[in-house]
Amino acid sequence: MDQLQAFLNDSLIRTKHVENAAVIDLKERKVCASTFGFNVPPEDALNLIYAFYKNLLQIRREGLCFKEKHYKCLRADEHSIYLQNPDGGLIVVKTKTFILVATYRVGMYPSVCVEAVEKLGEKNT
Repeated sequence: MDQLQAFLNDSLIRTKHVENAAVIDLKERKVCASTFGFNVPPEDALNLIYAFYKNLLQIRREGLCFKEKHYKCLRADEHSIYLQNPDGGLIVVKTKTFILVATYRVGMYPSVCVEAVEKLGEKNT
């Protein structure tokens, strides 16, 4: 867990493009690491998992509710979901074993999450 915590800080938060981030373990179905003060409720973690496996079409049409905020879907595919609302954005990226979720402010570049997921995938192969 400490390695994942360091990973989030080094690969995401230090870029200044991501505000908060968390890693959800797909097998355990729960958050296994998050940045300081970023609490992802269990029901939101499950909703993110569900979005990839059974609900992508609905997410594209209706968006997603996360931490009591509604986000409009900008793009969704089998590996990533980009969402936005007037306050900022949310990116969710999936690997074989984890889901990375991160928040960002409008005008920032959340693509650093994709790079981080590539590093995360390298750590788990």
